[in-house]
Amino acid sequence: MKLLLLGKSGQLGWELQRALAPLGTLVSLDRTDGGDLSDSDALAATVRRVAPEVIVNAAAYTAVDKAESEEAAARQINATAVGVLAAEARALGALLVHYSTDYVFDGSGDQARDESAATGPLSAYGRTKLEGERLIAEHGADALVLRTSWVYAARGGNFAKTMLRLAAEREQLKVVADQIGAPTGADLLADVTAHLVRSATADRSLCGVYHAVASGATSWHQYAQHVLRRAAAKGVTLKVQAEQVEAIPTSAYPVPAPRPLNSRLDNRALQSRFGLVMPHWQTGVDRMLDEIL
Repeated sequence: MKLLLLGKSGQLGWELQRALAPLGTLVSLDRTDGGDLSDSDALAATVRRVAPEVIVNAAAYTAVDKAESEEAAARQINATAVGVLAAEARALGALLVHYSTDYVFDGSGDQARDESAATGPLSAYGRTKLEGERLIAEHGADALVLRTSWVYAARGGNFAKTMLRLAAEREQLKVVADQIGAPTGADLLADVTAHLVRSATADRSLCGVYHAVASGATSWHQYAQHVLRRAAAKGVTLKVQAEQVEAIPTSAYPVPAPRPLNSRLDNRALQSRFGLVMPHWQTGVDRMLDEIL
């Protein structure tokens, strides 16, 4: 099997290089070596040259706040280029794997949304990601579209590292408490992707949109407290302890792009159709903390 991975240098792309390598011949690219999603013509030429059986697109415009003033740039990468990949995948008969987001929803309510729930993005980032999903469907490509949330990795920056740094530097720490979701590790997403690729290449009827998130849910405030408790238990010196983290509403931390308050995604379809058990979010976070502390 020949696989083309786009976005190899990102947090998810880095883990995908590891997870996908055992499946066959893996060609991994980023924007500097032929995988630039900002150039649709060059992207199409790259796909035709490589002629993969599987295309895994881990590249995206993810600067959520910046997208509010750069929606055209976000749309090119998150939507237009995705349409190009879908068209090329359809022409090749290749399987396309693409990652989407909880931001395609409006964040209302307090229940986990399944794949059939009505979309309603609040931000330019969410709108362009939803457009990417729709272009895949319009082109009729065999695809796995994996919506995920709150992605982190031990490599590079992440929320936990930021909380650890701020708790060591400051006397006070305030964290948003009314946004709820499931922190999901890039390593988990990569391993799940490899399993899905093996399954869907054998049975294309498994293609579709899935919610690929860790199980359980938490707030950013509770997430921060969990990180600090774990660090304190390991002897890390902190000026702010977990119980001292102040809970604040989203309204107290204004940013250009509105965030969905309810980012809960129901992952039962993914688990049942592919015979998987998605671990609780704390399992992956604890493993990441063991690596960085």
